[in-house]
Amino acid sequence: MISREDGKLARTAVSALLEQLALAPQPGLPDPRDLAVRATGRDHRALLWSAQALVPGLAAMAAAARRTGAPTPALCAELRAIGRCTEHTVNLAGGGHQGALWTLGLLTAATALGPSAQGTRITDTAKQLAAHRDHSAFRHPSHGSAMAATYGAAGARGEARAGFPHIRRALTALRTARTAGATESQARLDALLTVMATLQDTELLYTAGPAGLRQVQTGARTVLEAGGTAAPAGAEALTALDADLRARSWSPRGSTGLLAGALFLDALTSGR
Repeated sequence: MISREDGKLARTAVSALLEQLALAPQPGLPDPRDLAVRATGRDHRALLWSAQALVPGLAAMAAAARRTGAPTPALCAELRAIGRCTEHTVNLAGGGHQGALWTLGLLTAATALGPSAQGTRITDTAKQLAAHRDHSAFRHPSHGSAMAATYGAAGARGEARAGFPHIRRALTALRTARTAGATESQARLDALLTVMATLQDTELLYTAGPAGLRQVQTGARTVLEAGGTAAPAGAEALTALDADLRARSWSPRGSTGLLAGALFLDALTSGR
């Protein structure tokens, strides 16, 4: 049975995803400036709509975790089964959000396992969940798994098994930018760029190859080294990076789910 707390957790997670989608300008990524995003082939409004389809699945994951009470292999198998059903529902609603579903699903379940836990305690529990092997996974490799095998990139599963290091870095970037006087949008953009600067984005590897991935990482670091998006030089570098990625149809989508995860944990901590 899904409790009031489980539903609230799920809505908080989806609110974080919607806040990520509302952020602009996101270099090479869907944002409110776009009606039809060339990089993904999806209408931005469709992404907003399909994000709502995550709520029942995330609530079910929270309920499963609360009922089980520990990050066991059985719970992990149940979460993955719920996740596959939720992905099907999201596809019917317009598609997208595979990375966010994986990230937010683990974080929501980890939060339900320790209702008083925050920050690194939640990511540590998510790490324990992700460590269990998925024996019922489809045998056909995804783009991400193929790139992980070819280049040794961590991918979404590797990120989770490491305890979401990029989410922790994004949280630090958020708080640093806020302390420095950046607006909330600027702080969140800095957090996104912090993820992009070092993430081994397997979808981007598939689209642009290793050289393209390094180019995107360098572009993100250039913005941050120029003072971040709150600085005039950083804002100019962000505009140039966005224009370049859109011209090349390169979309660093792996960073978006991790930013949504950071915003979710930030909301749990700060009540934003």
